[in-house]
Amino acid sequence: MATTRLISMHHNKGKSIADCIADRTDYAVNPDKTNDGEYISSYECDPKTVQGEFLLSKRIYSDITGREQTNDVIAYQIRQSFKPGEVIPELANKIGYELALNFTKGNHAFIVATHIDKTHIHNHIIYNSTSLDCTRKFRDFLGSGKAVRKISDRICLENGLSIIENPKRSKNHYGKWLGDKKPVTHSQNIRNTIDEILSKNPTDFDVFLLQMEQAGYSIKNGKHLAFKNKDQKKFIRLLSLGEGYTEEEIKAIICGKMPIVDRKKSNKNPQSHVNLLVDIQAKLQAGKGAGYERWAKIFNLKQMAQTINFLTDNNLLVYEDLEKKAQLSTDTFNEISAQIKDIEKRMTEIGNLKTHIINYSKTRDIYTAYRKAGYSKKFYEEHTADLLLHKAAKAAFDELEDKKLPTVKALQTEYSELLSEKKMAYTKYHSIKKERQNILTAKSNVDCLLGEDISEKKKEKHKEQR
Repeated sequence: MATTRLISMHHNKGKSIADCIADRTDYAVNPDKTNDGEYISSYECDPKTVQGEFLLSKRIYSDITGREQTNDVIAYQIRQSFKPGEVIPELANKIGYELALNFTKGNHAFIVATHIDKTHIHNHIIYNSTSLDCTRKFRDFLGSGKAVRKISDRICLENGLSIIENPKRSKNHYGKWLGDKKPVTHSQNIRNTIDEILSKNPTDFDVFLLQMEQAGYSIKNGKHLAFKNKDQKKFIRLLSLGEGYTEEEIKAIICGKMPIVDRKKSNKNPQSHVNLLVDIQAKLQAGKGAGYERWAKIFNLKQMAQTINFLTDNNLLVYEDLEKKAQLSTDTFNEISAQIKDIEKRMTEIGNLKTHIINYSKTRDIYTAYRKAGYSKKFYEEHTADLLLHKAAKAAFDELEDKKLPTVKALQTEYSELLSEKKMAYTKYHSIKKERQNILTAKSNVDCLLGEDISEKKKEKHKEQR
């Protein structure tokens, strides 16, 4: 497994920028820690002259842009620490290089120094805050640490290494990860409120929204439903709250299609939430068995890394949860598809009926003349097309039975409303279609790799229940 941490390297007061860079890089490339420099790699710079190269780029930046350094960040460091005994120094350095290249997108020079002086092999990745073309600076962004971790996890999985499901950074040594209690987040407060309201069995989704408002939440009903209370600065989307909290899932719970998850009960046994992740990694590392061989013929480690990232991001680490999510997304997709078909069917009916009304109006005088002519054969032959249109219109009206014939204006209004509904439905359709594809792809990948193991566990669980 590998843990990561992104650190801003600042310009210390009383020291030159060159000295500050040298302090960091000298520690990183220390020969005692890197086996005399054997485990050092670099991109668009020389480890021996990296201080001067970084400094020169900053001077060129000033000459090109006319801007002076507006903050004191002169470089960034990524610390990447591996599980003891799981990786050799050469592979660790290779992984660190790939991580740096992916994260910086090849726009910043960097060095990767792999330290082997501790029980855990770890990388010091230092990249220049100034870009290679010396026209811009790297700007740390919200979620950058998570982005580094995701890239690192993917690369580790592609190389058959384990990852940490939910790493929490320690205040102590960067190679340690603790589970200290944290204050309840705004997202968790929303989850707790939703759970409380759902436990009271609201009659429909509108009642649910009303009760959320009564609980002190403002509602933004745009493309994605979002909530905000007086303590929040920004709205938080339901979509970001994780498994069981999407709009579709809440609606499914309210109408009885999906049971309420006993989250307090499930939280008592946190180990159950990592079973799927552990099983996948164990199977990949073992590399044995019919399931693995069958999977390896179709997929590769990169695809499975993407699958694990998807499962982790969406908190689908228990197979039963993955099954439920796949079924729910399929049901929702089918419902929306059926809704769109019904709308399109009615729009077609309106279009046809409107045409018949117009045709009837245009041909009414001709039909009246035809009747006064005693249904003359000659008159019919002269006005066949108009009379057929009139007859078809009357037949369509007869099919309405006892229903009052609507006006063209009323039909046009209904058509416009249906068109608006169709557009909204198609927005949901495309969203759930993509979500469904991702879930089914992940499930297919898991089933192919762990199919036999899952079946055995289900049999054992069934025996225990009996």
